Amino acid sequence: MRSHKVTRGLDRAPHRSLLGAAGFHPRELEQPLIGIVNSANEIVPGHIHLHQIAEAVKAGVRLAGGTPIEFNTIAICDGIAMNHAGMHYSLASREVVADSIELMAEAHCFDALVLITNCDKITPGMMMAAARLDLPAVMISGGPMLAGEYRGSKLDLSKLFEGVGAARSGRITARELDEMAAEACPGCGSCAGMFTANSMNCMAEALGMALPGNGTIPAISAKRTRLAKDAGLQVMDLLKKETTIKGILVREAFDNALAVDMALGCSTNTLLHLTALAHECGFRLDLDQVNEVSARTPQLCLLSPAGANHIEDLDRAGGVPAVMKELTAAGLLHTGLQTVTGKTVGENISSAKNADYSIIHSVKEPYRPQGGLAVLFGNLAPGGAVVKQGAVSSSMQRFEGPARVFESEESAIEAINNGSIKAGSIVVIRYEGPRGGPGMREMLAPTSVLAGMGLDDKVALITDGRFSGATRGASIGHVSPEAAAAGPIALVRDGDLISIDLPGRRLNLKVSADELEKRRAKWRRPEPKINRGYLKRYAAQVSSAGLGAVLDEGSNQETGDFS
Repeated sequence: MRSHKVTRGLDRAPHRSLLGAAGFHPRELEQPLIGIVNSANEIVPGHIHLHQIAEAVKAGVRLAGGTPIEFNTIAICDGIAMNHAGMHYSLASREVVADSIELMAEAHCFDALVLITNCDKITPGMMMAAARLDLPAVMISGGPMLAGEYRGSKLDLSKLFEGVGAARSGRITARELDEMAAEACPGCGSCAGMFTANSMNCMAEALGMALPGNGTIPAISAKRTRLAKDAGLQVMDLLKKETTIKGILVREAFDNALAVDMALGCSTNTLLHLTALAHECGFRLDLDQVNEVSARTPQLCLLSPAGANHIEDLDRAGGVPAVMKELTAAGLLHTGLQTVTGKTVGENISSAKNADYSIIHSVKEPYRPQGGLAVLFGNLAPGGAVVKQGAVSSSMQRFEGPARVFESEESAIEAINNGSIKAGSIVVIRYEGPRGGPGMREMLAPTSVLAGMGLDDKVALITDGRFSGATRGASIGHVSPEAAAAGPIALVRDGDLISIDLPGRRLNLKVSADELEKRRAKWRRPEPKINRGYLKRYAAQVSSAGLGAVLDEGSNQETGDFS
């Protein structure tokens, strides 16, 4: 046991003394020490109840003969950080989450980990730490929030952001917007749609890192508490069998995750995080592979923001196991892979049933014949760009228009709010990438305001930053290389024609190569927007979005290589 390094032998008497000072009984120190990583805090709605989840996890560990030891990491709420300087810190916090877990686990020699998470960057950060440490580990999320209700219709946070645009354009009143705000988020949990938090919690389940039900059982359900106890029990079984996380996170597990991603219509951010997780596992998740999986995987669910259904509806229909069962029937999953349950993927889903084909369509009658995400390439995005094609209207699948170029999210929002963005145009927001942001801000405000104004099927957005999982419409993000790394997006000018072809997977700037070279010769990298503290260090080390925006001192954004 790793923990014997701090609990056994004459030389460890001082260590035992310190552990005794923390209240641990000598008999507890004879058992395996299980790190319980908890991201609970009092500001993130998805995390305010995680102390209760932690108590359930610890009960499970104790039932199986282990000694649980809880410690915390940080959690940023993307919704609260949205549309101001705070969003610069969101993606960047993923690395702090991963690093802090590594530091605690290695310094204190935990034998295994249970990772208690729920929202946006916390879930992938914990996944990355688990892969890096390669210990027995189980992930358990706090579960999704229930949808709200307003005037007889379901409501969630994305509708509220769109309500801002509706209020600005006079389609609803300010009072109605406040009434919606009072109902949109009815209680604890990760926001109710297939946004980034729920997408990544479903990905943990699809990868085999979390128990069945992890992605969809509501936060307020007693089933969630029982699942947490099961997570505590199961990590002890993994420890006994010496099953570590890299034995689960094999290449084929990422194929499975991408297939489930496409079937569910998940957030574009999943590609950023799955790529980063693969990097921690020691291999490259190629963006071309994403298109290959998308081409053969039908979209079986149409969840908010793409449709009217929410995560609670998906859970009632059978959750991720039912989706995986549908995919397996079409031969789209690797069913022999090991998971944290101690069983294979096939064994986990053998008894799964699709209880509602109006929520989870069959592979024979999908919502769309292809997956929910697509990666576009072209002279504007040589390293790729990502779009949630399942949330793009048919009229915008192929689109061409003049560019309206903005150097920041704030300037774009100002133009949208003052009515200067007209139907048929393509808004380009640059210097918002991992390095240029810095921090690759998630931009729900401009997309939702356009949607609220009724322009989401008439105006496209392109950025080297990110779009929220709550975004819908022709919103193309993660353009790589980014503007701050001298990518072609830095050379776009107002009025340039841009061609978007989602079926053809192309994103092209209709400007000659000679003209672009002339512009490149005059281009100069602007001063960083934030050039201090953590973000200064982050910007100096971060790779491109196409490589997962991971930190690596040897990374080269311009070439996309690691040396």
